[in-house]
Amino acid sequence: MAIRITNLRMPVEQPETELPERIARRLKLPEAEILRWRILRKSLDARSRSDLKFVYSAIIDVRDQPACLKRLARDRDIAIYQPESFDDPQPGKQPIGSRPVVVGSGPAGLLAGYYLARRGYRPLIIERGQSVKERVPVLRAFDRHEADHQNENNYLFGEGGAGAFSDGKLTCRMSGADVDWVLEAFVHCGGRPSIMYEHRPHLGSNKLPLICRNFRRKIEALGGEYKFGCRLERLDVRDGAMTGLHTSSGHIAATHVVLAIGHSARDTYEMLHAAGIPFEQKAFQLGLRIEQPQSQVDDWKYGRDRYRELLGAADYSLIAKGQRDLYSFCMCAGGVAIPSISQPNQFCTNGMSNSRHDTPFANSGLMITLEPEEFGSAHPLAGVELQRRYESVAFELGKRDYLAPIQWARDFVHGRATFANEPVPSSYQRGTVAADLQAVLPPAVIRSIRAGLPILDKRWKGRFLDNATLIGPEMRGSSPVRIDRDCVTRQVPGLNGLYPVGEGAGYAGGIISAAVDGLRSAREIIRQFAALED
Repeated sequence: MAIRITNLRMPVEQPETELPERIARRLKLPEAEILRWRILRKSLDARSRSDLKFVYSAIIDVRDQPACLKRLARDRDIAIYQPESFDDPQPGKQPIGSRPVVVGSGPAGLLAGYYLARRGYRPLIIERGQSVKERVPVLRAFDRHEADHQNENNYLFGEGGAGAFSDGKLTCRMSGADVDWVLEAFVHCGGRPSIMYEHRPHLGSNKLPLICRNFRRKIEALGGEYKFGCRLERLDVRDGAMTGLHTSSGHIAATHVVLAIGHSARDTYEMLHAAGIPFEQKAFQLGLRIEQPQSQVDDWKYGRDRYRELLGAADYSLIAKGQRDLYSFCMCAGGVAIPSISQPNQFCTNGMSNSRHDTPFANSGLMITLEPEEFGSAHPLAGVELQRRYESVAFELGKRDYLAPIQWARDFVHGRATFANEPVPSSYQRGTVAADLQAVLPPAVIRSIRAGLPILDKRWKGRFLDNATLIGPEMRGSSPVRIDRDCVTRQVPGLNGLYPVGEGAGYAGGIISAAVDGLRSAREIIRQFAALED
Protein backbone atom coordinates (compact mmCIF):
# COMPACT_ATOMS: atom_id res chain seq x y z
CA MET A 1 0.00 0.00 0.00
CA ALA A 2 1.32 3.42 -1.01
CA ILE A 3 0.22 6.98 -0.34
CA ARG A 4 -0.78 9.42 -3.04
CA ILE A 5 -0.37 13.11 -2.40
CA THR A 6 -1.75 15.74 -4.77
CA ASN A 7 -1.57 19.52 -5.17
CA LEU A 8 2.07 19.86 -4.17
CA ARG A 9 2.93 23.35 -5.39
CA MET A 10 6.48 24.64 -5.87
CA PRO A 11 7.80 27.80 -7.56
CA VAL A 12 9.27 26.98 -10.95
CA GLU A 13 12.62 28.32 -9.74
CA GLN A 14 12.78 25.63 -7.06
CA PRO A 15 14.69 22.51 -8.22
CA GLU A 16 12.87 19.18 -8.32
CA THR A 17 15.51 17.73 -6.00
CA GLU A 18 13.78 19.63 -3.18
CA LEU A 19 10.52 17.77 -3.70
CA PRO A 20 11.24 15.05 -1.04
CA GLU A 21 11.66 17.77 1.58
CA ARG A 22 8.37 19.36 0.50
CA ILE A 23 6.65 15.95 0.67
CA ALA A 24 8.03 15.27 4.16
CA ARG A 25 6.77 18.62 5.42
CA ARG A 26 3.34 17.98 3.92
CA LEU A 27 3.20 14.55 5.59
CA LYS A 28 4.58 16.02 8.84
CA LEU A 29 7.36 13.43 8.88
CA PRO A 30 11.16 13.51 8.99
CA GLU A 31 12.54 13.08 5.49
CA ALA A 32 14.28 9.87 6.62
CA GLU A 33 10.84 8.27 7.14
CA ILE A 34 10.21 8.38 3.36
CA LEU A 35 11.34 5.07 1.87
CA ARG A 36 10.52 5.67 -1.81
CA TRP A 37 8.76 8.28 -3.88
CA ARG A 38 8.06 9.06 -7.51
CA ILE A 39 6.24 11.77 -9.42
CA LEU A 40 2.84 10.74 -10.71
CA ARG A 41 1.91 14.00 -12.41
CA LYS A 42 3.49 17.39 -13.08
CA SER A 43 1.81 20.42 -14.59
CA LEU A 44 2.37 24.15 -14.84
CA ASP A 45 0.03 26.60 -13.11
CA ALA A 46 0.38 29.77 -15.21
CA ARG A 47 -2.66 31.63 -13.92
CA SER A 48 -0.42 34.22 -12.28
CA ARG A 49 2.19 35.36 -14.80
CA SER A 50 4.29 36.81 -11.99
CA ASP A 51 4.25 33.67 -9.85
CA LEU A 52 4.40 30.50 -11.97
CA LYS A 53 4.30 27.22 -10.09
CA PHE A 54 4.68 23.54 -10.86
CA VAL A 55 1.93 21.39 -9.39
CA TYR A 56 2.88 17.80 -8.51
CA SER A 57 1.15 14.58 -7.58
CA ALA A 58 3.42 11.93 -6.08
CA ILE A 59 3.36 8.36 -4.80
CA ILE A 60 5.16 7.75 -1.51
CA ASP A 61 6.08 4.80 0.68
CA VAL A 62 6.74 5.65 4.34
CA ARG A 63 7.77 3.48 7.26
CA ASP A 64 4.42 3.54 9.06
CA GLN A 65 1.84 4.25 6.39
CA PRO A 66 -1.31 3.36 8.41
CA ALA A 67 -0.32 5.81 11.13
CA CYS A 68 0.49 8.50 8.57
CA LEU A 69 -2.85 8.10 6.82
CA LYS A 70 -4.73 8.13 10.12
CA ARG A 71 -2.99 11.31 11.27
CA LEU A 72 -3.76 13.09 7.97
CA ALA A 73 -7.23 11.65 7.41
CA ARG A 74 -8.79 15.11 7.02
CA ASP A 75 -6.35 16.19 4.29
CA ARG A 76 -8.27 15.70 1.04
CA ASP A 77 -5.02 15.76 -0.96
CA ILE A 78 -3.67 12.63 0.74
CA ALA A 79 -5.10 9.14 0.17
CA ILE A 80 -4.26 5.50 -0.39
CA TYR A 81 -2.87 4.92 -3.87
CA GLN A 82 -4.55 2.04 -5.68
CA PRO A 83 -3.09 1.70 -9.18
CA GLU A 84 -5.06 0.07 -11.94
CA SER A 85 -3.51 -3.26 -12.93
CA PHE A 86 -2.45 -3.81 -16.52
CA ASP A 87 -4.46 -6.48 -18.36
CA ASP A 88 -1.79 -8.89 -19.62
CA PRO A 89 -3.80 -12.02 -20.48
CA GLN A 90 -2.65 -15.61 -20.73
CA PRO A 91 -2.53 -16.81 -24.35
CA GLY A 92 -5.64 -18.49 -25.66
CA LYS A 93 -5.85 -22.14 -26.65
CA GLN A 94 -6.76 -21.88 -30.34
CA PRO A 95 -3.90 -22.33 -32.83
CA ILE A 96 -3.18 -19.02 -34.55
CA GLY A 97 -2.15 -20.54 -37.86
CA SER A 98 0.12 -17.95 -39.48
CA ARG A 99 1.86 -15.17 -37.63
CA PRO A 100 -0.13 -11.94 -37.27
CA VAL A 101 0.47 -9.20 -39.83
CA VAL A 102 0.38 -5.52 -38.92
CA VAL A 103 -0.37 -3.14 -41.81
CA GLY A 104 1.28 0.20 -41.06
CA SER A 105 4.04 1.23 -38.66
CA GLY A 106 2.53 4.38 -37.17
CA PRO A 107 1.75 4.52 -33.44
CA ALA A 108 -1.16 2.05 -33.60
CA GLY A 109 0.71 -0.51 -35.68
CA LEU A 110 3.97 0.03 -33.84
CA LEU A 111 2.56 -0.69 -30.37
CA ALA A 112 0.43 -3.58 -31.64
CA GLY A 113 3.54 -5.13 -33.17
CA TYR A 114 5.63 -4.43 -30.08
CA TYR A 115 3.15 -6.07 -27.71
CA LEU A 116 2.70 -9.09 -30.00
CA ALA A 117 6.47 -9.49 -30.26
CA ARG A 118 6.93 -9.28 -26.48
CA ARG A 119 4.38 -12.05 -26.05
CA GLY A 120 6.05 -14.37 -28.58
CA TYR A 121 3.83 -13.94 -31.66
CA ARG A 122 6.61 -12.83 -34.06
CA PRO A 123 4.53 -10.30 -36.04
CA LEU A 124 5.23 -9.20 -39.58
CA ILE A 125 4.89 -5.42 -40.00
CA ILE A 126 4.40 -4.19 -43.54
CA GLU A 127 4.89 -0.50 -44.34
CA ARG A 128 4.23 1.15 -47.71
CA GLY A 129 6.91 3.77 -47.04
CA GLN A 130 10.56 3.48 -46.13
CA SER A 131 12.55 3.32 -42.90
CA VAL A 132 13.15 6.52 -40.95
CA LYS A 133 16.78 6.46 -42.10
CA GLU A 134 15.55 6.78 -45.69
CA ARG A 135 12.67 9.12 -44.88
CA VAL A 136 14.73 11.92 -43.30
CA PRO A 137 16.91 12.89 -46.31
CA VAL A 138 13.92 12.73 -48.66
CA LEU A 139 11.92 15.09 -46.44
CA ARG A 140 14.82 17.49 -46.08
CA ALA A 141 15.34 17.60 -49.84
CA PHE A 142 11.64 18.30 -50.42
CA ASP A 143 11.58 21.08 -47.82
CA ARG A 144 14.63 22.73 -49.39
CA HIS A 145 12.99 22.68 -52.81
CA GLU A 146 15.62 20.22 -54.03
CA ALA A 147 13.26 17.31 -54.76
CA ASP A 148 9.68 16.56 -55.78
CA HIS A 149 7.00 14.91 -53.68
CA GLN A 150 7.33 11.14 -53.37
CA ASN A 151 4.05 9.24 -53.25
CA GLU A 152 5.26 6.48 -50.91
CA ASN A 153 7.98 8.20 -48.89
CA ASN A 154 6.88 11.48 -47.36
CA TYR A 155 5.73 13.14 -44.13
CA LEU A 156 2.77 10.73 -43.87
CA PHE A 157 4.00 7.40 -45.23
CA GLY A 158 7.00 5.51 -43.87
CA GLU A 159 8.31 4.09 -40.61
CA GLY A 160 6.55 5.76 -37.69
CA GLY A 161 3.76 7.05 -39.94
CA ALA A 162 2.60 10.65 -39.70
CA GLY A 163 3.39 10.59 -35.98
CA ALA A 164 7.14 10.39 -36.59
CA PHE A 165 7.21 13.95 -37.97
CA SER A 166 4.26 15.64 -36.30
CA ASP A 167 5.81 17.17 -33.19
CA GLY A 168 5.79 14.09 -30.95
CA LYS A 169 3.14 15.23 -28.48
CA LEU A 170 2.10 12.48 -26.08
CA THR A 171 -0.91 14.25 -24.57
CA CYS A 172 -3.96 12.06 -24.17
CA ARG A 173 -7.39 12.48 -22.63
CA MET A 174 -7.33 8.87 -21.45
CA SER A 175 -5.53 7.59 -18.39
CA GLY A 176 -4.96 4.25 -16.76
CA ALA A 177 -2.77 1.18 -17.01
CA ASP A 178 -2.82 0.93 -20.82
CA VAL A 179 -1.66 4.53 -21.20
CA ASP A 180 1.07 3.95 -18.61
CA TRP A 181 2.21 0.80 -20.42
CA VAL A 182 2.50 2.68 -23.71
CA LEU A 183 4.44 5.55 -22.12
CA GLU A 184 6.79 3.05 -20.47
CA ALA A 185 7.36 1.46 -23.88
CA PHE A 186 8.38 4.86 -25.27
CA VAL A 187 10.78 5.32 -22.35
CA HIS A 188 12.29 1.86 -22.93
CA CYS A 189 12.85 2.81 -26.56
CA GLY A 190 14.62 6.09 -25.89
CA GLY A 191 12.10 8.59 -24.54
CA ARG A 192 13.08 10.56 -21.45
CA PRO A 193 11.60 9.19 -18.19
CA SER A 194 9.73 12.43 -17.42
CA ILE A 195 7.16 11.71 -20.16
CA MET A 196 5.61 9.32 -17.63
CA TYR A 197 4.35 12.20 -15.49
CA GLU A 198 4.47 15.45 -17.46
CA HIS A 199 1.11 17.05 -18.12
CA ARG A 200 1.99 17.74 -21.77
CA PRO A 201 4.81 15.34 -22.62
CA HIS A 202 6.64 16.04 -25.85
CA LEU A 203 9.36 13.97 -27.47
CA GLY A 204 10.27 16.22 -30.38
CA SER A 205 10.38 15.36 -34.06
CA ASN A 206 14.17 15.07 -33.88
CA LYS A 207 13.89 12.29 -31.26
CA LEU A 208 11.05 10.25 -32.72
CA PRO A 209 12.98 8.71 -35.66
CA LEU A 210 15.49 7.12 -33.27
CA ILE A 211 12.68 5.93 -31.00
CA CYS A 212 10.88 4.34 -33.97
CA ARG A 213 14.10 2.60 -34.96
CA ASN A 214 14.60 1.33 -31.40
CA PHE A 215 11.08 -0.14 -31.42
CA ARG A 216 11.91 -1.92 -34.67
CA ARG A 217 15.14 -3.33 -33.28
CA LYS A 218 13.35 -4.69 -30.21
CA ILE A 219 10.58 -6.21 -32.34
CA GLU A 220 13.11 -7.85 -34.65
CA ALA A 221 15.15 -9.13 -31.69
CA LEU A 222 11.97 -10.85 -30.47
CA GLY A 223 11.38 -12.60 -33.78
CA GLY A 224 9.28 -9.97 -35.56
CA GLU A 225 9.97 -8.74 -39.08
CA TYR A 226 9.52 -5.55 -41.10
CA LYS A 227 8.87 -5.19 -44.84
CA PHE A 228 9.29 -1.65 -46.15
CA GLY A 229 8.04 -0.52 -49.54
CA CYS A 230 5.20 -3.01 -49.13
CA ARG A 231 1.79 -1.49 -49.89
CA LEU A 232 -1.46 -3.31 -49.16
CA GLU A 233 -3.39 -3.71 -52.43
CA ARG A 234 -6.11 -6.27 -51.80
CA LEU A 235 -7.52 -8.52 -49.08
CA ASP A 236 -7.64 -12.27 -49.55
CA VAL A 237 -10.88 -13.44 -47.89
CA ARG A 238 -12.53 -16.86 -47.91
CA ASP A 239 -15.73 -17.87 -46.16
CA GLY A 240 -15.81 -14.70 -44.08
CA ALA A 241 -12.27 -15.00 -42.77
CA MET A 242 -8.89 -13.49 -43.61
CA THR A 243 -6.52 -15.81 -45.45
CA GLY A 244 -3.97 -13.38 -46.82
CA LEU A 245 -2.95 -10.03 -48.26
CA HIS A 246 -2.04 -9.07 -51.79
CA THR A 247 0.69 -6.44 -51.58
CA SER A 248 3.06 -4.59 -53.88
CA SER A 249 5.68 -7.11 -52.72
CA GLY A 250 3.56 -10.20 -53.40
CA HIS A 251 1.07 -12.36 -51.52
CA ILE A 252 1.36 -12.79 -47.74
CA ALA A 253 -0.51 -15.53 -45.89
CA ALA A 254 -2.36 -13.93 -42.98
CA THR A 255 -5.28 -15.06 -40.84
CA HIS A 256 -4.94 -12.17 -38.34
CA VAL A 257 -4.37 -8.67 -39.68
CA VAL A 258 -4.07 -5.51 -37.59
CA LEU A 259 -5.12 -2.76 -39.99
CA ALA A 260 -3.24 0.36 -38.86
CA ILE A 261 -3.20 2.28 -42.14
CA GLY A 262 -3.31 5.85 -40.78
CA HIS A 263 -5.73 8.65 -41.68
CA SER A 264 -4.19 9.48 -45.07
CA ALA A 265 -4.10 6.12 -46.91
CA ARG A 266 -6.95 7.19 -49.16
CA ASP A 267 -6.26 4.62 -51.86
CA THR A 268 -6.47 1.92 -49.18
CA TYR A 269 -9.81 3.32 -48.00
CA GLU A 270 -11.11 3.04 -51.55
CA MET A 271 -9.86 -0.53 -51.92
CA LEU A 272 -11.44 -1.57 -48.61
CA HIS A 273 -14.75 0.07 -49.48
CA ALA A 274 -14.81 -1.67 -52.86
CA ALA A 275 -14.15 -4.97 -51.07
CA GLY A 276 -17.27 -4.48 -48.95
CA ILE A 277 -15.62 -3.47 -45.68
CA PRO A 278 -18.26 -1.46 -43.78
CA PHE A 279 -17.48 2.25 -43.37
CA GLU A 280 -19.38 5.14 -41.87
CA GLN A 281 -18.85 8.86 -42.11
CA LYS A 282 -17.34 10.55 -39.06
CA ALA A 283 -17.04 14.17 -38.01
CA PHE A 284 -13.52 15.47 -38.45
CA GLN A 285 -11.46 18.57 -37.74
CA LEU A 286 -10.12 20.99 -40.33
CA GLY A 287 -8.92 24.56 -40.43
CA LEU A 288 -5.81 26.70 -40.83
CA ARG A 289 -2.42 26.91 -39.13
CA ILE A 290 -1.46 30.13 -37.37
CA GLU A 291 2.14 31.29 -36.92
CA GLN A 292 3.38 33.95 -34.50
CA PRO A 293 6.78 35.00 -33.18
CA GLN A 294 7.62 32.65 -30.32
CA SER A 295 8.75 35.65 -28.27
CA GLN A 296 5.21 37.01 -28.50
CA VAL A 297 3.80 33.79 -26.99
CA ASP A 298 6.50 33.76 -24.30
CA ASP A 299 5.74 37.35 -23.30
CA TRP A 300 2.05 36.61 -22.98
CA LYS A 301 2.34 33.41 -20.96
CA TYR A 302 5.38 34.12 -18.78
CA GLY A 303 5.50 37.85 -18.30
CA ARG A 304 9.08 37.66 -16.96
CA ASP A 305 12.33 36.88 -18.78
CA ARG A 306 13.54 34.57 -16.03
CA TYR A 307 10.62 32.21 -16.68
CA ARG A 308 11.56 31.95 -20.35
CA GLU A 309 15.09 30.99 -19.35
CA LEU A 310 13.83 28.35 -16.90
CA LEU A 311 10.96 26.89 -18.90
CA GLY A 312 11.91 27.36 -22.54
CA ALA A 313 9.45 28.18 -25.29
CA ALA A 314 5.87 28.66 -24.07
CA ASP A 315 2.86 26.90 -25.55
CA TYR A 316 -0.86 27.55 -25.34
CA SER A 317 -4.18 25.73 -25.55
CA LEU A 318 -7.09 27.93 -26.54
CA ILE A 319 -10.75 27.66 -27.40
CA ALA A 320 -13.21 30.28 -28.63
CA LYS A 321 -16.76 29.25 -27.80
CA GLY A 322 -19.35 30.12 -30.40
CA GLN A 323 -21.86 28.64 -32.80
CA ARG A 324 -18.92 26.42 -33.71
CA ASP A 325 -16.02 26.16 -31.30
CA LEU A 326 -12.64 27.21 -32.66
CA TYR A 327 -9.75 25.58 -30.83
CA SER A 328 -5.99 25.29 -31.07
CA PHE A 329 -4.59 21.93 -32.11
CA CYS A 330 -1.05 20.51 -32.09
CA MET A 331 0.53 23.74 -30.85
CA CYS A 332 4.24 23.67 -31.75
CA ALA A 333 6.32 26.00 -29.60
CA GLY A 334 9.59 26.96 -31.26
CA GLY A 335 8.55 24.85 -34.23
CA VAL A 336 8.08 24.85 -37.99
CA ALA A 337 5.16 24.46 -40.35
CA ILE A 338 5.46 21.42 -42.61
CA PRO A 339 3.57 19.93 -45.56
CA SER A 340 1.15 17.10 -44.82
CA ILE A 341 0.84 15.62 -48.28
CA SER A 342 -0.05 12.05 -49.20
CA GLN A 343 -1.00 12.51 -52.86
CA PRO A 344 0.53 14.49 -55.71
CA ASN A 345 -1.00 17.80 -56.78
CA GLN A 346 -2.58 18.49 -53.40
CA PHE A 347 -1.45 20.61 -50.48
CA CYS A 348 -2.10 20.50 -46.73
CA THR A 349 -0.21 21.76 -43.68
CA ASN A 350 0.83 20.50 -40.27
CA GLY A 351 3.38 21.53 -37.66
CA MET A 352 6.25 20.04 -35.69
CA SER A 353 8.94 21.09 -33.26
CA ASN A 354 12.18 19.57 -32.09
CA SER A 355 12.86 18.74 -28.47
CA ARG A 356 14.74 22.05 -28.04
CA HIS A 357 11.84 24.21 -29.33
CA ASP A 358 14.49 26.50 -30.75
CA THR A 359 13.04 28.25 -33.80
CA PRO A 360 11.75 31.85 -33.58
CA PHE A 361 8.26 30.70 -34.61
CA ALA A 362 5.26 29.32 -32.75
CA ASN A 363 2.57 27.60 -34.78
CA SER A 364 -0.72 25.88 -34.08
CA GLY A 365 -3.69 24.46 -35.90
CA LEU A 366 -6.93 26.45 -35.61
CA MET A 367 -9.60 23.82 -36.02
CA ILE A 368 -13.35 23.56 -36.56
CA THR A 369 -15.36 20.34 -36.43
CA LEU A 370 -17.28 19.47 -39.61
CA GLU A 371 -20.25 17.12 -39.21
CA PRO A 372 -21.08 14.33 -41.72
CA GLU A 373 -24.27 16.04 -42.90
CA GLU A 374 -22.04 18.84 -44.21
CA PHE A 375 -19.92 16.58 -46.42
CA GLY A 376 -22.26 17.04 -49.41
CA SER A 377 -22.96 13.35 -49.96
CA ALA A 378 -24.05 10.22 -48.09
CA HIS A 379 -21.18 8.21 -49.59
CA PRO A 380 -18.99 6.76 -46.80
CA LEU A 381 -15.90 8.40 -48.30
CA ALA A 382 -17.48 11.81 -48.93
CA GLY A 383 -15.31 13.40 -46.22
CA VAL A 384 -12.19 12.11 -47.96
CA GLU A 385 -13.40 13.61 -51.23
CA LEU A 386 -14.04 16.94 -49.50
CA GLN A 387 -10.46 16.93 -48.19
CA ARG A 388 -9.14 16.25 -51.69
CA ARG A 389 -11.20 19.01 -53.25
CA TYR A 390 -9.86 21.76 -51.01
CA GLU A 391 -6.32 20.42 -50.96
CA SER A 392 -6.36 20.59 -54.77
CA VAL A 393 -7.38 24.26 -54.58
CA ALA A 394 -4.50 24.92 -52.18
CA PHE A 395 -2.07 23.22 -54.58
CA GLU A 396 -3.19 25.55 -57.38
CA LEU A 397 -2.82 28.58 -55.11
CA GLY A 398 0.67 27.36 -54.25
CA LYS A 399 1.72 27.69 -57.91
CA ARG A 400 1.48 23.93 -58.39
CA ASP A 401 4.78 23.62 -56.53
CA TYR A 402 3.69 22.82 -52.94
CA LEU A 403 4.21 26.40 -51.79
CA ALA A 404 2.11 27.31 -48.77
CA PRO A 405 -0.74 29.78 -49.37
CA ILE A 406 -0.26 32.45 -46.71
CA GLN A 407 -2.17 35.49 -45.44
CA TRP A 408 -1.74 37.94 -42.59
CA ALA A 409 -4.20 36.91 -39.87
CA ARG A 410 -5.75 40.37 -39.60
CA ASP A 411 -6.19 40.52 -43.38
CA PHE A 412 -8.00 37.18 -43.22
CA VAL A 413 -10.31 38.35 -40.42
CA HIS A 414 -11.22 41.53 -42.32
CA GLY A 415 -11.53 39.85 -45.73
CA ARG A 416 -8.79 41.84 -47.41
CA ALA A 417 -5.87 40.74 -49.57
CA THR A 418 -2.29 40.24 -48.46
CA PHE A 419 -0.18 41.72 -51.24
CA ALA A 420 2.17 39.43 -53.11
CA ASN A 421 5.05 41.93 -52.95
CA GLU A 422 4.79 42.24 -49.17
CA PRO A 423 7.29 40.08 -47.23
CA VAL A 424 5.39 37.62 -45.02
CA PRO A 425 7.52 35.67 -42.53
CA SER A 426 7.01 31.92 -42.17
CA SER A 427 8.90 28.85 -40.98
CA TYR A 428 7.59 26.85 -43.96
CA GLN A 429 10.85 26.08 -45.70
CA ARG A 430 9.78 25.28 -49.25
CA GLY A 431 8.31 28.74 -49.72
CA THR A 432 5.03 30.64 -49.45
CA VAL A 433 2.76 32.59 -51.74
CA ALA A 434 0.27 35.30 -50.73
CA ALA A 435 -3.27 34.02 -51.24
CA ASP A 436 -6.88 34.45 -50.16
CA LEU A 437 -7.36 31.56 -47.74
CA GLN A 438 -11.14 31.66 -47.89
CA ALA A 439 -10.79 29.47 -50.99
CA VAL A 440 -9.13 26.55 -49.18
CA LEU A 441 -11.93 25.61 -46.75
CA PRO A 442 -15.73 25.24 -46.82
CA PRO A 443 -17.50 28.59 -46.36
CA ALA A 444 -18.99 27.58 -42.99
CA VAL A 445 -15.51 26.79 -41.65
CA ILE A 446 -14.11 30.09 -42.92
CA ARG A 447 -16.93 32.00 -41.21
CA SER A 448 -16.30 30.17 -37.94
CA ILE A 449 -12.56 30.88 -37.95
CA ARG A 450 -13.21 34.54 -38.76
CA ALA A 451 -15.65 34.72 -35.86
CA GLY A 452 -13.36 32.93 -33.41
CA LEU A 453 -10.06 34.72 -34.03
CA PRO A 454 -11.18 38.10 -32.62
CA ILE A 455 -12.36 36.27 -29.46
CA LEU A 456 -8.89 34.76 -28.98
CA ASP A 457 -7.29 38.12 -29.73
CA LYS A 458 -9.45 39.86 -27.12
CA ARG A 459 -8.46 37.24 -24.55
CA TRP A 460 -4.81 38.13 -25.23
CA LYS A 461 -5.63 41.85 -24.98
CA GLY A 462 -5.02 42.42 -28.68
CA ARG A 463 -1.73 40.54 -28.89
CA PHE A 464 -2.79 37.19 -30.36
CA LEU A 465 -3.12 38.43 -33.95
CA ASP A 466 -0.16 40.82 -33.86
CA ASN A 467 2.45 39.67 -36.41
CA ALA A 468 0.41 36.47 -36.94
CA THR A 469 0.06 34.76 -40.29
CA LEU A 470 -2.17 31.94 -41.47
CA ILE A 471 -1.37 29.12 -43.88
CA GLY A 472 -3.58 26.30 -44.96
CA PRO A 473 -5.54 24.28 -45.25
CA GLU A 474 -5.03 21.93 -42.29
CA MET A 475 -7.13 18.86 -43.11
CA ARG A 476 -5.58 15.95 -41.23
CA GLY A 477 -6.61 16.66 -37.64
CA SER A 478 -8.55 13.40 -37.64
CA SER A 479 -10.06 10.85 -40.00
CA PRO A 480 -13.37 11.59 -41.77
CA VAL A 481 -14.31 7.88 -41.74
CA ARG A 482 -14.72 5.04 -39.26
CA ILE A 483 -14.35 1.38 -40.14
CA ASP A 484 -16.95 -0.71 -38.33
CA ARG A 485 -15.65 -3.16 -35.72
CA ASP A 486 -17.15 -5.29 -32.99
CA CYS A 487 -16.70 -3.67 -29.58
CA VAL A 488 -15.69 -6.97 -27.95
CA THR A 489 -13.66 -8.89 -30.54
CA ARG A 490 -12.40 -5.65 -32.19
CA GLN A 491 -12.78 -7.30 -35.59
CA VAL A 492 -14.76 -6.17 -38.62
CA PRO A 493 -18.25 -7.66 -38.27
CA GLY A 494 -18.61 -10.68 -40.54
CA LEU A 495 -14.88 -10.84 -41.30
CA ASN A 496 -12.83 -12.88 -38.86
CA GLY A 497 -9.23 -11.83 -38.48
CA LEU A 498 -9.34 -8.16 -39.57
CA TYR A 499 -8.70 -5.70 -36.71
CA PRO A 500 -8.99 -2.01 -37.76
CA VAL A 501 -7.14 0.27 -35.32
CA GLY A 502 -5.89 3.78 -34.77
CA GLU A 503 -6.56 7.10 -36.43
CA GLY A 504 -7.05 5.59 -39.88
CA ALA A 505 -9.85 3.38 -38.59
CA GLY A 506 -11.47 6.34 -36.84
CA TYR A 507 -10.83 5.23 -33.25
CA ALA A 508 -8.05 7.55 -32.08
CA GLY A 509 -6.87 11.14 -32.25
CA GLY A 510 -3.18 11.28 -31.37
CA ILE A 511 -0.02 9.26 -30.82
CA ILE A 512 -0.95 7.80 -27.43
CA SER A 513 -4.62 7.11 -28.13
CA ALA A 514 -3.65 5.40 -31.40
CA ALA A 515 -0.93 3.38 -29.66
CA VAL A 516 -3.36 2.26 -26.94
CA ASP A 517 -5.90 1.26 -29.57
CA GLY A 518 -3.31 -0.89 -31.34
CA LEU A 519 -2.23 -2.44 -28.05
CA ARG A 520 -5.80 -3.39 -27.16
CA SER A 521 -6.46 -5.18 -30.43
CA ALA A 522 -3.16 -7.05 -30.15
CA ARG A 523 -4.23 -8.10 -26.66
CA GLU A 524 -7.47 -9.60 -28.00
CA ILE A 525 -5.47 -11.70 -30.46
CA ILE A 526 -3.37 -12.99 -27.58
CA ARG A 527 -6.41 -13.61 -25.39
CA GLN A 528 -7.92 -15.90 -28.03
CA PHE A 529 -4.97 -17.55 -29.76
CA ALA A 530 -1.86 -19.43 -28.71
CA ALA A 531 1.58 -18.10 -29.52
CA LEU A 532 3.49 -19.50 -32.47
CA GLU A 533 5.55 -22.56 -31.77
CA ASP A 534 9.27 -22.41 -32.49
